[in-house]
Amino acid sequence: MEANRGLLLSYLQGGQLARAVQVGRGSVVRWPRDAELRHWLGLAYFKMRQNSLARGELQQAQALDAGNADVHFDLALVDLDESQYAPAADELEKAIKLKPGYPLAHVLLGRAYQNTNRTLLGIEQFKIALRIDPNLPLGHYHLGFAYASLGRNQEAIAEYQKEIGRNPNDATVLYQLGHSLLESGDWDSAKKFLDQATQIDPQNADAFYDLGKALSVGGDAAGAVAALERSIQLKPSDPSPHYLLARTLDKMGKRDEARVEWQRFAELKKAQPQTGGMASGRAQ
Repeated sequence: MEANRGLLLSYLQGGQLARAVQVGRGSVVRWPRDAELRHWLGLAYFKMRQNSLARGELQQAQALDAGNADVHFDLALVDLDESQYAPAADELEKAIKLKPGYPLAHVLLGRAYQNTNRTLLGIEQFKIALRIDPNLPLGHYHLGFAYASLGRNQEAIAEYQKEIGRNPNDATVLYQLGHSLLESGDWDSAKKFLDQATQIDPQNADAFYDLGKALSVGGDAAGAVAALERSIQLKPSDPSPHYLLARTLDKMGKRDEARVEWQRFAELKKAQPQTGGMASGRAQ
């Protein structure tokens, strides 16, 4: 059995997943009550995107060894991959109870809480993770995002700035920092980070939209038009850039072009499913 464990783990760590599954399946037939074999086979299935089989093996491992924090953690990964946030939170709570000094488990629990409308609890988990490991990759980003979701933009900005200090070329963090600055009314500072975000990730339609908004507020109509047109190219079904582009063109005296954008905005907004709020999903 030890030889099979070693071979399975070697294949798993080496990325030879098909061989890991082959060895694992044969091993659990011979030793069906070995929790480690079940665990590692489940992890191999998960890495191969076979979540149903992964869940089955991990649940078997859990039944055999409920005190293994890593099994609870890996089962939570399967839940998170399927956007099953409530059961993921349950498994992560168990993992943390068994291994409280596991910073990534706290981060993932924070995300699970946030996705089940328990953002304040999520914030506490992100803070705990950062206390355990102040250099945790994207730790400040997750905390900042949670603050931003509550409209606490100044706290979000502070966390994003800390993350930028560690990861200055992360396009997602640059975008979120720029977005929060824009939301707080600091459009001049927002331009810098949004421009950087669009240069690093030229496929981010939302970054171009926010950049266009910041440029428009700052009086750079031509720059705003270019950014908004790029946003429309990247996300043609989004009505919001058309709305802002129409307003910008109207201010520039380009009435006919503005009229086209107003019409396109109305068509796209009408086509969106009604959710009880703004159809575009964001403030214009």
